[in-house]
Order: sequence, then C-alpha cells, then structure tokens
Amino acid sequence: MKANNLKIHDLKIHGKTFLAPLAGITNLPFRLLVKECGCAIVCSEMISAKGIFYNSEKTLTLLSSKKEEIPLSVQLFGSDPDSMARAAKVVQDLEVAAIIDINFGCSVKKVVKQGAGVALMKDPKLSETILTAVRKATCLPLTIKIRSGWDHSGHQAFNIAQIAQNAGVDAIAMHPRTASQGFKGTANWDLIKELKQRVSVPVIGNGDINCVEDAIRMIAHTKCDAVMVGRAAMTNPFILSQIDDFLETGSYQTPSEQDIFKIMKRLTQMYVEYFGEQPACRMLRGRLSWFVKGLPGCSDFRKNLSRIDSMNHALELIKEFETKLLETRPPKIGQFETRPV
Repeated sequence: MKANNLKIHDLKIHGKTFLAPLAGITNLPFRLLVKECGCAIVCSEMISAKGIFYNSEKTLTLLSSKKEEIPLSVQLFGSDPDSMARAAKVVQDLEVAAIIDINFGCSVKKVVKQGAGVALMKDPKLSETILTAVRKATCLPLTIKIRSGWDHSGHQAFNIAQIAQNAGVDAIAMHPRTASQGFKGTANWDLIKELKQRVSVPVIGNGDINCVEDAIRMIAHTKCDAVMVGRAAMTNPFILSQIDDFLETGSYQTPSEQDIFKIMKRLTQMYVEYFGEQPACRMLRGRLSWFVKGLPGCSDFRKNLSRIDSMNHALELIKEFETKLLETRPPKIGQFETRPV
C-alpha cells in the first residue's frame, strides 16, 4: 500500500495523517511534539470565532504558532456567519494556518447550546450560509469535521457533506459517531465508506484508530484519503509517522522506551517555556502519565507526578523512573514491524 502524497485544494501534504483537534490538548507544545514525531498535519484546539472577532486575549493565544509545525490546520467554531467569516479572514491574515477547518462535530453542551459544533448538523440552511461566507472570506484550503449526525443513519452527515462540497469546501473529515455517543460505543466506518462514495473531495477518516493496524484497516475498508488520530496520539505521538511509514513501506518502527522518555522530557521543557513553570507543572501532573501507561511502576510514577512543583523536579522524576525501569530489564530498542493489512 503506497502513501501517495495528499492534496487539499492547492496544498500538497507529505503524508496521510492528521492530528485531530482536541480541546485542552492540542496546544502549541503538544502539536510541536507530534510534528517532531512525524505527523503530516497538526490541528489547533477548537477556537471560538467570536473570541477572535472580539479580540479575546485568551482566544488569540490559541492562534500561537511556530514555523516548525507548518502546515497547521486551524479549527474554528461558531454559529454566526458574519463572525465566522471575519475570523477566517483574521486567521488568513495572521499567516499561521495552511488550512481553515470548521467544527461540525463537537458535542460538548456549552458549544451545542450556542448552536455551534454538531448542532449545525441540525440546521442545513445555517450551515450553508456559514460555509458560503467563510469560503468567500478566505482563499485558504477549507475543510470541515463532522459526526454522523444526531442519529445512526448518517443522512445528516451526507447532507452536510454535499452542502459543504457545493459551497467550495476542499475536504471533509468524518468521525462516525452520533452527537449523543460522544466517544462511547463504536465508530461506524461504513459511514465513512459511503461518504467517500458520495463526494468528490478528499475524505479523512476518524474514530477508533488506536494503533497502526486500525488505520490500515480503516483505509482498506473505507477507501478514505487520509486518517485523523486524536486520543491515541496522546499516549503514542509516534503513531502518525508509523502509519505513514507503513503506507509507504509496509513496515514501521516501534519507539524504544528511551524514545518515550526523551519525548517526555521534551514536552516538559516546551510546556514550561510556553505556559510558565507553575501552570506547566500543574498540567504535566496528569499529562506525563499518558506516555507510560502499561509500563511496570507506572502507578507509583503517576503518584509522584502529583507533587511536581518545578521543571527540574519533573525531569528528575522522569529520569528516576527511566533508570529504575532499565535496571530491571534490558532496554528495548525500536524495532521495525511488518504486519498484514
């Protein structure tokens, strides 16, 4: 299976992997880390169009970027066509984004109450007005991320997808769970397959990709043009490059434990640089444990993390855990694996 480069409008993408937008997770340091690990496209956290419109300092901070994460997809949410269009123009003028993505999938109550996110899938006319306005406001590649809708049929998703394509949207990402499912239950990949048959723009599959083999099975089953990974990248930032490697060569390298500890140290330093030492430490108490799930002694390490109060303290705990682990068994060197599709 060959990983031909993907093209969205006039943007050539070297690979077929997208980091999914995750609120509170896909901040600049985490995106940079995943990019360093080999992801083709990283995506910002969901950003309020009205926050941009009203120059909210907190919202504008979410637009922070560095050249090392190019190309970046910036995801906007909102329900007012005018503010969505203006926000898209601001993002374009800031020259931080290669893609603007519109959120049609968030099912969080406070977003849905605003008529945004997955609520838009109930209102095709408003959706069309928003997409038409945003398309006129920016010349950047425009994508949307949808769910299957409010029921299991997928009819709302197919309707919105057709509206989007007619409005000039350049690609569609689909997470085939309903609004009420959240992340529960099983993602219905058959809906991605049907969507791919219904539209001519690239389709990006999302949902229940927990390992490289899941991504390969999704592509084989649905014929989607690319895959989007969210929660699995939190525990294995290498998964996106592993997927691209497999698509290109039929094999991928499993990161060594030394690689894992290296990125933990790297993320710690980037968090402190970006958020400041004390805020970063509070966040890292929970987030460093993502990378060691399943390793011997990870429970004690997680408890120790709850006490970190400085970057040096965090780095000492990581080094201590690494040393103990390597003392109890030989280091595992990254191995190339070839798996059947």
